[in-house]
Amino acid sequence: MEKVELTQWIRKLISYHNIKAFYNNALWEHVRAEALDRDNNECQKCKSKGLYSKAQCVHHKQHVRKRPELALTLDNLISLCNSCHDEEHPEKFKNKPKSQLNEERW
Repeated sequence: MEKVELTQWIRKLISYHNIKAFYNNALWEHVRAEALDRDNNECQKCKSKGLYSKAQCVHHKQHVRKRPELALTLDNLISLCNSCHDEEHPEKFKNKPKSQLNEERW
Protein backbone atom coordinates (compact mmCIF):
# COMPACT_ATOMS: atom_id res chain seq x y z
CA MET A 1 0.00 0.00 0.00
CA GLU A 2 1.40 3.38 -1.00
CA LYS A 3 1.66 6.25 1.48
CA VAL A 4 -1.19 8.23 -0.14
CA GLU A 5 -3.48 5.18 -0.07
CA LEU A 6 -2.49 4.44 3.51
CA THR A 7 -3.21 8.02 4.60
CA GLN A 8 -6.62 7.99 2.88
CA TRP A 9 -7.45 4.62 4.46
CA ILE A 10 -6.49 5.84 7.94
CA ARG A 11 -8.52 9.04 7.51
CA LYS A 12 -11.52 6.95 6.49
CA LEU A 13 -11.06 4.70 9.55
CA ILE A 14 -10.91 7.78 11.77
CA SER A 15 -14.07 9.23 10.24
CA TYR A 16 -15.86 5.91 10.90
CA HIS A 17 -14.45 5.74 14.47
CA ASN A 18 -12.69 2.50 13.59
CA ILE A 19 -8.99 3.26 14.13
CA LYS A 20 -8.66 -0.20 15.74
CA ALA A 21 -8.67 -1.65 12.23
CA PHE A 22 -5.33 0.09 11.64
CA TYR A 23 -3.83 -1.40 14.79
CA ASN A 24 -5.05 -4.89 13.81
CA ASN A 25 -3.39 -4.61 10.40
CA ALA A 26 -0.29 -6.61 9.41
CA LEU A 27 1.46 -3.42 8.22
CA TRP A 28 1.23 -1.94 11.73
CA GLU A 29 2.28 -5.20 13.38
CA HIS A 30 5.39 -5.31 11.19
CA VAL A 31 6.46 -1.71 11.91
CA ARG A 32 5.60 -2.14 15.61
CA ALA A 33 7.91 -5.16 15.78
CA GLU A 34 10.66 -3.15 14.06
CA ALA A 35 10.33 -0.35 16.63
CA LEU A 36 10.45 -2.77 19.57
CA ASP A 37 13.48 -4.50 18.06
CA ARG A 38 15.23 -1.18 17.43
CA ASP A 39 14.63 -0.16 21.06
CA ASN A 40 15.67 -3.58 22.45
CA ASN A 41 12.15 -4.06 23.87
CA GLU A 42 12.95 -1.40 26.50
CA CYS A 43 10.81 1.56 27.49
CA GLN A 44 12.68 4.54 26.12
CA LYS A 45 11.14 6.99 28.57
CA CYS A 46 12.22 4.91 31.58
CA LYS A 47 15.63 4.39 29.97
CA SER A 48 16.09 8.15 29.65
CA LYS A 49 15.64 8.33 33.46
CA GLY A 50 18.20 5.59 34.08
CA LEU A 51 15.52 2.98 34.78
CA TYR A 52 14.58 -0.26 33.06
CA SER A 53 11.09 -1.37 32.05
CA LYS A 54 10.05 -3.79 29.38
CA ALA A 55 8.24 -2.04 26.53
CA GLN A 56 4.72 -3.30 25.92
CA CYS A 57 3.54 -0.46 23.67
CA VAL A 58 4.74 1.41 20.63
CA HIS A 59 3.64 5.04 20.77
CA HIS A 60 3.23 7.47 17.89
CA LYS A 61 5.11 10.66 18.83
CA GLN A 62 2.85 12.54 16.44
CA HIS A 63 -0.58 10.98 16.87
CA VAL A 64 -2.18 9.03 14.03
CA ARG A 65 -5.36 11.11 14.15
CA LYS A 66 -3.39 14.31 13.53
CA ARG A 67 -0.64 12.96 11.26
CA PRO A 68 -1.88 9.77 9.53
CA GLU A 69 0.87 10.04 6.92
CA LEU A 70 3.41 9.25 9.69
CA ALA A 71 1.52 6.21 11.00
CA LEU A 72 4.12 3.72 9.73
CA THR A 73 7.21 5.94 9.93
CA LEU A 74 9.73 4.32 12.26
CA ASP A 75 11.18 7.67 13.34
CA ASN A 76 7.72 8.66 14.62
CA LEU A 77 7.55 5.65 16.95
CA ILE A 78 8.89 5.07 20.45
CA SER A 79 8.71 1.94 22.60
CA LEU A 80 7.10 2.49 26.00
CA CYS A 81 5.95 0.53 29.04
CA ASN A 82 2.24 0.68 29.83
CA SER A 83 2.73 3.29 32.59
CA CYS A 84 4.68 5.66 30.38
CA HIS A 85 2.21 5.14 27.54
CA ASP A 86 -0.65 6.06 29.88
CA GLU A 87 1.23 9.26 30.76
CA GLU A 88 1.33 10.10 27.05
CA HIS A 89 -2.46 9.70 26.84
CA PRO A 90 -4.04 11.44 29.87
CA GLU A 91 -7.18 11.98 27.78
CA LYS A 92 -7.99 8.27 28.17
CA PHE A 93 -8.63 8.81 31.87
CA LYS A 94 -10.32 12.21 31.70
CA ASN A 95 -13.93 10.99 31.78
CA LYS A 96 -13.49 7.83 33.81
CA PRO A 97 -15.86 7.86 36.78
CA LYS A 98 -14.11 7.76 40.13
CA SER A 99 -15.30 5.13 42.54
CA GLN A 100 -17.32 6.59 45.36
CA LEU A 101 -17.22 5.54 48.97
CA ASN A 102 -20.40 4.56 50.68
CA GLU A 103 -21.32 2.62 53.81
CA GLU A 104 -20.56 -0.69 52.05
CA ARG A 105 -17.30 0.37 50.46
CA TRP A 106 -14.51 2.04 52.43
